[in-house]
Amino acid sequence: MSSSSSSAEAAPPWLELPREITAAILHKLGAIELLTTAQHACTAWQSICRDPSMWRSIDMRNTGDLWEMPYNLDKVCRYAVDRSQGQLIDINIEYFGTDELLHYISQSCSQLRRLQLVFSYGITGGGLVEAVKKFPLLEELHLYYTSIDSQAIEAIGQSCPHLKSFTSNNRWYRQEYLACDMEALAIAENMPHLRHLQLFGNKMTNEGLQAILDSCPHLETLDLRQCFNVHLGGMINKQCMQRIRDLRRPYDSTSDYPFDAEIYDHETSDDDYITGFSDMDIVSDYDDYLEFSGASDCSDEYLDYHDDW
Repeated sequence: MSSSSSSAEAAPPWLELPREITAAILHKLGAIELLTTAQHACTAWQSICRDPSMWRSIDMRNTGDLWEMPYNLDKVCRYAVDRSQGQLIDINIEYFGTDELLHYISQSCSQLRRLQLVFSYGITGGGLVEAVKKFPLLEELHLYYTSIDSQAIEAIGQSCPHLKSFTSNNRWYRQEYLACDMEALAIAENMPHLRHLQLFGNKMTNEGLQAILDSCPHLETLDLRQCFNVHLGGMINKQCMQRIRDLRRPYDSTSDYPFDAEIYDHETSDDDYITGFSDMDIVSDYDDYLEFSGASDCSDEYLDYHDDW
C-alpha cells in the first residue's frame, strides 16, 4: 500500500485521544449538543455518550429562545436522565422545566447532590418541595428567578439536612418598598449547616440577616447584592466582616452576575414577569410549544433511531 493511500486512510487525530480525555472534552458540550449532535459523529463518540458516567452531571443550559429551539427540551432532559441510570448527582435546568419533569427526575435520581433551576416558570414551590423529598443527599440548591415562599424554604430545609449551599435570587423593583423577613427567617430556622448563601434581590432587613448570622454559624460566603433593605453598619457589619470570608454587599457591582441584574422602575405584581405575561401564560404557551412544535428531532423515536448509527 502506498504511503499516500495509508495517509488518506489514517484516522483523524482526535480519534486517537485516550477515551477519558475525549469524554472530558465531550462533556463540556452539555446535554443538548451531546444528544443531538456529538453522539452521531462516529461510533467511538457514540460509545462514550452511552456510558452512564457521562450523565452523572447534566447541563441543560440554553439561550432561552425557546421559540427558536429545534428540540423538545423536556424530552431531551428526560432522555439524558434515563442515560444516567440512577447515577445523576448534578443537574442544571434553564428556561424550561415543569413540576412533572422534576417528579420524573426524582423517581430515579436519589443520589442527586446539586440542583440548579433558572427561569423555570413551570416549576412551582409545591412541585419543588415534593421533588426534594426524594433528594435526601442534596447539598446544593440554586434557584434563579424560580419563585418559592418561606413555607417551601422550610420544607426544603427539613427534607435536605445536608444542604450546604443555597441560592434564592429575585429581581428588585425600585417602587417596591415592602420589607419582608419571612424567607430569611425560614432559612435561619431550617438550614443551619449552610456554608454558602446567595439572596440576590431579597426584601429582608437587618433583622432577617441577624437571624441568619445567629443560626448559620458555618457561613463562609454571603451574597446580599440588591438587598437594599439591609443596611450594613455597626455590630452587624462587624459580625459580617469577622465571620464571612466572601461578603457581597447590597450595592456591590453585579458585573460578574451571570443573569439579568437590571433594576426596574415600574412596580410589577408577583404574578407578572417583566415581559407583561403572567407565569401561567408562559407555562401555557410553553406546553403548546412542546405539543405542537415541529421540533421533534429529539423525540424518543428520533433518539432511538439514531442510537443505531
